[in-house]
Amino acid sequence: MPRKRIQRGAPSRTSAPTTGKTSRIERARKKRTGKNRATTDWNKLRRLTDAQIRKGIAADPDAHPTDAAFWKAATIVMPTPKTIVTMRLDADLLRWFRQQRGYQTRINAILRAYMNAQP
Repeated sequence: MPRKRIQRGAPSRTSAPTTGKTSRIERARKKRTGKNRATTDWNKLRRLTDAQIRKGIAADPDAHPTDAAFWKAATIVMPTPKTIVTMRLDADLLRWFRQQRGYQTRINAILRAYMNAQP
């Protein structure tokens, strides 16, 4: 039987414990049970008046109101497509990055900051 060629940079078929990834079945179970998801009391939310919602937004330090001037100057920024690469990293370095979700995005941001800092 001929061997199947694997494209460079393609996802590997390693087992979940090695990669830290969960299987499709595990993700479906978590979705069904609500595990690892924030819970929202939708009935309580529906009972809020517009004034209560505005008051909650005003009290939120992370919510910043926008005005017409903001939207007039706003531009659409489309994300740049990513390229799949294979890199060799020190095991301890990769372990450190993988401690949190989104480690590839953080590595990308660090490399971009380094690139932008160059003369």
